[in-house]
Amino acid sequence: MESKEKMIDKTIVVVGLGYVGLPLAISFAKKYNVIGFDINDKKVQKYMVGKDVTGEVGDEAVTNTTIKFTWNETEIKKGDFVIVAVPTPIDSHKKPDLTPVISSSEIVGRNLKKDAIVIYESTVYPGLTEEICMPILEEKSGMKCGRDFKIAYSPERINPGDKEHRFETITKIVSGMDKQTLDKVANLYESVLKNGVFRASSIKVAEAAKVIENSQRDINIAFVNELAVIFNKIGIDTNEVLDAAGSKWNFLNFRPGLVGGHCIGVDPFYLTYKSEEMGHLSELILASRRVNDGMGKFIADNMIKELIKQGKVVKDAKVLVLGLTFKENVPDLRNSKVMDIIKELEEFGVKVYARDPYADLQEIKKEYGLEIDTNDSNEKVDAVIMAVAHNEYKTMKIQEIKNMFKDESKLLFDIKQIINKKEAQENGITLWRL
Repeated sequence: MESKEKMIDKTIVVVGLGYVGLPLAISFAKKYNVIGFDINDKKVQKYMVGKDVTGEVGDEAVTNTTIKFTWNETEIKKGDFVIVAVPTPIDSHKKPDLTPVISSSEIVGRNLKKDAIVIYESTVYPGLTEEICMPILEEKSGMKCGRDFKIAYSPERINPGDKEHRFETITKIVSGMDKQTLDKVANLYESVLKNGVFRASSIKVAEAAKVIENSQRDINIAFVNELAVIFNKIGIDTNEVLDAAGSKWNFLNFRPGLVGGHCIGVDPFYLTYKSEEMGHLSELILASRRVNDGMGKFIADNMIKELIKQGKVVKDAKVLVLGLTFKENVPDLRNSKVMDIIKELEEFGVKVYARDPYADLQEIKKEYGLEIDTNDSNEKVDAVIMAVAHNEYKTMKIQEIKNMFKDESKLLFDIKQIINKKEAQENGITLWRL
């Protein structure tokens, strides 16, 4: 088995420099020679001048790192370890879109060094690494897996915006095509991780472990989202019910909300796809996806009802949405369910304004085809939706919120349970909570 001392001389190539790849590359670069490759030359150019476009590690870390950033794929040929950290999205039919992982495998394959180990970190269904990626690597490299190069899988566990559970502080699952590969990959990750690794028995087991992590969260959130729909009809506050139930020692503290992003809202479809391929319909997982994907419409429909109750004319009513990204304190707009709320309200003729201190509004236009009016003139509105719990909104004073409304009728939808209910009532605000 190769010693950790000898591994220090190895070169690591990270393919894909997004929310997963960049923090990983930054960590490895503290001990190893690291090359960071991405096909997006504009992104790479920003890294070269010390700009962290992900917001995950900060400009200072990017400025001071020893990573060689490049969009020249031939640099991959220098890699003793090649770590693939590209996104694995779904298509419009909610089927796995394997384009990024296939394309990256082709790039790596035609630039693969003999005796290199290719490690996939992307979230995939069990079997994909060996059934899809490995043959591509063989075809493009002209080499034989197991003889000329090896493959491994170590699923990412990056939680965007989470400053506590970082790459270096988590326990990492590792797997390899054989024991020798597993040992080398385990040694590699253990050399930079504080909490070590968990050695999975096979690549398929590691792939499955990753995909069920987010499926489990999706199911639990779907349960409380369905409770929110039920309790809304009954006329009681969901969060008050959950607070009461939470007094039991083994009650799981999940809260209702929008489930978007590139993990929880996507990963379950990789598992259900494979399940259907094997002849089994995953009813619970798919039902949870339907519940969570329907919450944007549920919120918008309730906004329309509340506007009517307050005597507002829905057409041309003005609503301000605070927060557009898929979660708090990150710039990531991928699969943001806030857009579902906006689209639904616009179908009713509502004039929607939106603000977000992190989001790139041009990206919203490109990704969703939405023209977002930020209401820079601070025109007063009929209702406000606090959609994302950015720190800027969590610290907002109640008077700031009151000043956003154009008359005494103050309707506030608090999707993330930010506002104190009693304080809102004392200030004449009609508070609707999910």
